[in-house]
Amino acid sequence: MKTAFVGLGVMGFPMARHLKSAGHEVSVYNRSPEKARRFVAEVGGSTAETLAEAVRGCELVALCVGNDDDVRECLGKILPVIAPGGVVVDHTTTSAKIAREAAAEARITGAWFVDAPVSGGQAGAEAGQLSIMCGGDEEGFAKAEPVIAAYAKAIRRIGGPGAGQLCKMVNQICIAGVVQGLAEAVHFAKTAGIDTDLVLEAVSKGAAQSWQMENRWKTMVQGQFEFGFAVDWMRKDLGLVLDEARSNGARLEVTALVDQFYAEVQSMGGRRWDTSSLAARLER
Repeated sequence: MKTAFVGLGVMGFPMARHLKSAGHEVSVYNRSPEKARRFVAEVGGSTAETLAEAVRGCELVALCVGNDDDVRECLGKILPVIAPGGVVVDHTTTSAKIAREAAAEARITGAWFVDAPVSGGQAGAEAGQLSIMCGGDEEGFAKAEPVIAAYAKAIRRIGGPGAGQLCKMVNQICIAGVVQGLAEAVHFAKTAGIDTDLVLEAVSKGAAQSWQMENRWKTMVQGQFEFGFAVDWMRKDLGLVLDEARSNGARLEVTALVDQFYAEVQSMGGRRWDTSSLAARLER
């Protein structure tokens, strides 16, 4: 399929590479053009001076940009030039509101929009093993699914426009609570003076087991916080979660508290530390 990938950050670059490896024709665009030129030099494909030129006539355009405003700006340039019946797949984590608006705008122009935030981090993107939660009309999703499978281990349509973003919010709520609990557990074990390696062996195969425990317990103990999803990004996501909760009436006491803990980590200089840096706050 003739595709384009917009946004070549730590996630987008490897995702676009998997599209090329799967045999799709790939055009890339990045706000900083040197990243697009590096992609073409290393992987192949093509790029262009403007976003509109890069995506013109493409059957599928994937986005992995920063926030709602970035998505809105990109859509204004993509929808007039995408192939008739083409689909825009947005991997950005955004509000559900912009996803619904984008889907409606795309349908007016004869295109489709699928909100498709991802989970799995940079490692999942590099390995082509992301979990992708999608919202959108069934026809648009059906067009997108076999293409984005190039970098996914699991793809699930949750419902109509915005449902993918709501599912990603559920994902981030789960992570926030689990990471805070894990940080407190590590802190407690260290303060109590018991061997943290033995504690991990004892509890990691039972009901307390989690991906975070398996992958972040030891690095928390060692005070290493350079692994993947940054605190700044998590606070952006939790802000979306809390905004949605205010509108739908959900009670998210723990999530709101953990969001403030992350604000403290930011004030400690940890804006680019990974989300497990909640442990650093407890060691002050």
